[in-house]
Amino acid sequence: MTSPSTRPWLPQSEIETAEHLFDNWFDPIEAGLRDRAREFLQAMFEGELDGVLARLRYVRWAKLPRGGSQGAAGVIGHRHGHRSRSLLGTFGRIEIEVPRARLNTADGKTAEWRSQTLRAYQRRTLAADALIASCYLAGTNTRRVRRALGALFGGAVGKDTVSRVWRKVKSDWDAWNARSLSEEPIVRVILDGTVVRVRLDRKATAISLLVVIGVRADGQKVLLAIKSMGGESTEAWRAVLDDLVGRGLRRPEFLIVDGAPGLENAIAAVWDGVPVQRCTVHKHRNLLAHAPERLHDEITADYNDMIYAATREEVAARRKAFLHKWRLKHRAVAESLQEAGDRLFTFTRLPPSQWRSARTTNAIERLHEEFKRRVKTQTLLPSADTAAMLFWALLASGQINMRKVDGWQTLATKPIDQPIDLAA
Repeated sequence: MTSPSTRPWLPQSEIETAEHLFDNWFDPIEAGLRDRAREFLQAMFEGELDGVLARLRYVRWAKLPRGGSQGAAGVIGHRHGHRSRSLLGTFGRIEIEVPRARLNTADGKTAEWRSQTLRAYQRRTLAADALIASCYLAGTNTRRVRRALGALFGGAVGKDTVSRVWRKVKSDWDAWNARSLSEEPIVRVILDGTVVRVRLDRKATAISLLVVIGVRADGQKVLLAIKSMGGESTEAWRAVLDDLVGRGLRRPEFLIVDGAPGLENAIAAVWDGVPVQRCTVHKHRNLLAHAPERLHDEITADYNDMIYAATREEVAARRKAFLHKWRLKHRAVAESLQEAGDRLFTFTRLPPSQWRSARTTNAIERLHEEFKRRVKTQTLLPSADTAAMLFWALLASGQINMRKVDGWQTLATKPIDQPIDLAA
């Protein structure tokens, strides 16, 4: 009796092709480069030791200036063979022979010489670590990196290696979280929370990451903070804002928020009096949630006519018309719009060229969408701290870029002092 097989049926020629793919892809250029890399590294380590001992290999005494006497005064140690080391770099894995030496110490003893180029127990170059981390950030989980980099590293990289490399990123992450913000010329701040799924106590749990983006005086966006606080309460947002102020962040001229009550309360306590813009996209979703689906298209059309009007006067007129119509047709929609108050239209106090960027928190929403695309292969992240660190690393490594604000005018960024009356 034959046992069943799960291998798909293929013609014999296709099976042979699949089994031997890349077998005949020998590249003499790459092979030559790897051989030269070994020779170069050997020469580098030998030269480093020659400099420490002040003499070349096989030279017993140091060469002193003319008129001096030769002797043991110029010799501070002696070689004693080589040690085999395996090094993994972007050139692949190579075996090298690192010279060994004993150096004389001040107390009359000797100590083993340590290369400053090749650290003790180092098995990979920093460039190789950066390549591994980049593959992980590009959306490849730890198990798939081995296959993705198999041709380059010859199977020398596994999921454990990827995890160790990723943990090295934490030191840079800690330094970024503690950096001073006193020299950052921030004039506008965008704040929003985003939800990610992580593994807590062996269960899938949704947590909130609190994200803060700043806009410099030249219009360039920059990530200021990303914190895993468990939720979007007033206390959580207050802790984030206090940390930013404590690290020297100046009082901004304009704020863009998602409308969460906890954030509103925290802003009132820290930056009271700063003009605040409620995200128009979030408010649009709220309006639709207060009405049956058959009214969604009509609400959207009226809302867009109001929000995307060309002038401040048109925005005010269409706001009054929207409220008048929907108080009669579906009162909950009108009350939801009134809840936001004038903060939904603070963008009209800026130059019209900046209205598009000032109306919403889309700068953070776009980062979140890109973040989700990168991590979807991992299903769940191992912890809340890992989620925040990964979000930051995608920006710090250049995997995700933030461009300047559209329509930015350096000399015309401050809100107009006297806003138009937008009251209903």
